[in-house]
Amino acid sequence: MNRIDRISAILIQLQSRRVVKAADIAERFNISLRTVYRDVRTLEEAGIPIIGEAGVGYSIMDGYRLPPVAFTKEEATAFLTAEKFIEKLTDASTVANHKSAMYKIKAILRNAEKDLLEDIDSNIHVFKNRSQATHNDYIQTILNSISQKQVLCIDYFANHSQEHTKREIEPVGIFFMDGYWHLIAYCLLRKDYRDFRIDRIKNLSVTDKLYSNQHPTLKAYIAQTAKEKHLETVIIKVDKEIHANLSYQKYWSGFVSEKTVGDMIEMIFLTVSLEGFARWYMMFGDRAEILQPDSLKERVKTITQAILQKNL
Repeated sequence: MNRIDRISAILIQLQSRRVVKAADIAERFNISLRTVYRDVRTLEEAGIPIIGEAGVGYSIMDGYRLPPVAFTKEEATAFLTAEKFIEKLTDASTVANHKSAMYKIKAILRNAEKDLLEDIDSNIHVFKNRSQATHNDYIQTILNSISQKQVLCIDYFANHSQEHTKREIEPVGIFFMDGYWHLIAYCLLRKDYRDFRIDRIKNLSVTDKLYSNQHPTLKAYIAQTAKEKHLETVIIKVDKEIHANLSYQKYWSGFVSEKTVGDMIEMIFLTVSLEGFARWYMMFGDRAEILQPDSLKERVKTITQAILQKNL
């Protein structure tokens, strides 16, 4: 990415959040903090009212707005693809909110991009897995309660005990894995953190109670749980060209996070089965690289040799 494109992208990133840390910008574009400071200074010299506070980050002065940005054809297509997944993998409220947002996005697209989306709409489809649960309309309510620190009351069916229980919980975050949405929350009944499958919540209501407990972030909780469950950390790099093809499959393989590194996307996974991950990786392994662990490299090598011996 050339400097002009990067500076434009930084400006968009500054508009996307109230405060953006210099370290986050540096990580996104794989540049040094010194380069970040220089790029931000360039924006300031161009008249953008940026507020910088040491140890906090950058923000754009409240009330300052720029005209809507133009999207590329690839970005417009990505919006449409995301819409297809949201329709199948989330609840009714999330689908409705996303459709409303999509109307606003489409309203600022150029005619060429609008025509493109109309032309390819029928060429993108996401099939719902037969084993995938139909989720209750709770995702937006849960996310709102997290932001407001509101205690939730749920009627929950515990599959292991085949029991229905009523609990008050302090929600931490939600994630999608193996075809199901999960809610991590602190259970006031059990006095510990629990993983609740959202499709097993039979009723959910927001109480008037607020909680002040400092809970770990969802990412920190998952990382700690991974250690306790002996999950294996896998780090790979894949070509940007095939990255989009993994957007759905990656969640089935324990996807945690990703970042851009040059022309590659570095992806981090937590997996309970290196064997299963190795066989999934081989579907696109010619366009990727395993960074860790070495045991995964060896397993892929062994499987490859076995295939060659049987077929050549």
